Amino acid sequence: MTKSATKTQTAAATVHLGEEIELSVVLPCLNESATVGTCIKKALDTMKQHGIRGEVIVADNGSTDGSQQIAMEQGARVLPIATRGYGSALRGGIAVSRGQFVIMGDADDSYDFTQIHLFVGKLKEGYDLVMGNRFQGGILPGAMPPLHRYLGNPVLTGIGRLFFKSPVGDFHCGLRAFRKDAIERLELRTLGMEFASEMVVKATTFGLRVTEIPTTLSRDGRDRDPHLRTWRDGWRHLRFLLLYSPRWLFLYPGIALFVLGIVLSALLLPGQRMIGNVAFDLHTLLFGAMMILIGFESIVFATFSKVFAISEGLLPEDPRLSTLFRYVTLEVGLVAGFLLILAGTCAWVLGLAYWRSHHFGPLDPEKTLRIVIPGVVCLTLGFQIILSSFFLSILGMSRR
Repeated sequence: MTKSATKTQTAAATVHLGEEIELSVVLPCLNESATVGTCIKKALDTMKQHGIRGEVIVADNGSTDGSQQIAMEQGARVLPIATRGYGSALRGGIAVSRGQFVIMGDADDSYDFTQIHLFVGKLKEGYDLVMGNRFQGGILPGAMPPLHRYLGNPVLTGIGRLFFKSPVGDFHCGLRAFRKDAIERLELRTLGMEFASEMVVKATTFGLRVTEIPTTLSRDGRDRDPHLRTWRDGWRHLRFLLLYSPRWLFLYPGIALFVLGIVLSALLLPGQRMIGNVAFDLHTLLFGAMMILIGFESIVFATFSKVFAISEGLLPEDPRLSTLFRYVTLEVGLVAGFLLILAGTCAWVLGLAYWRSHHFGPLDPEKTLRIVIPGVVCLTLGFQIILSSFFLSILGMSRR
């Protein structure tokens, strides 16, 4: 062990013996022997320089290159994490951290740990989550692949801002600080790279105070390829954003399909419509009916997902949904479903009478399908509403 490493370890031990730790720096680590020591030293030196009582925790995900020994020699506390994954390592490190505040950052020496005091300052101002923003602070040459810089990060961040009205301009910055108790209340669950998105999304939806600090991204100091896989991890982030937003995944597309289907059906039920030389008739009417059914099903799925997410603590309570359920009860759903089934049955009886008037022989599709198609739609919607009403009531039992 070198002399400087011994001094660092002694200084860290003195902090550990204190009654209270203000800051925990958590570094996820998987074979970062070339850089983890540098990151730890920067973090400890910055805390000492600014009078911050703190610790460094290396959440090791199964390194085989001696990263653990280097981390201990530099004065960090090493925590073995058996379950692989970026989110898994961070969750484990955060769970054992003793600081009131936590700063997480990659152990590849790409982030500037000399900025620690700036993040702590924002937390002391009352913010719950302080994000670094690499696009404001600067991305040095070679620090980020062009595909990530100009497509991946901007697109995923834009989607996150649109879906969740988040103020964060860099969803995937790995350097961020937060109040430990505030983030623990969010009950973060993801295990992979999408953990970064989950933290920002849940902090926003649950009303935590969020701000940003410009931070510089440098070229990492590793002698191997990064763990990040562009398309796989990009899809995992996008998948999380979609699954966590029933409105954009189900509700808005469902409403669009439902309304378009009704408009098409209303225009084509009386007869054929011509737009220029193009004739729209029964085939388009059939697609309109399909849009109505798929759109309604999508709207129902949005409601199911939202109620389930709220019940599981994934999303906060929605006053609009609570108000809606005061009026849209099981009984209302049953009545609406029964009326639609009755309307569909009447259309079926009308079609049967028309068939009978033709002695149950061949029929003109031009006339019969304009009776049968709306009848089938009404019957299907009626049964969907009744079944959905019962299922929503089952979901609501746990909420009550």
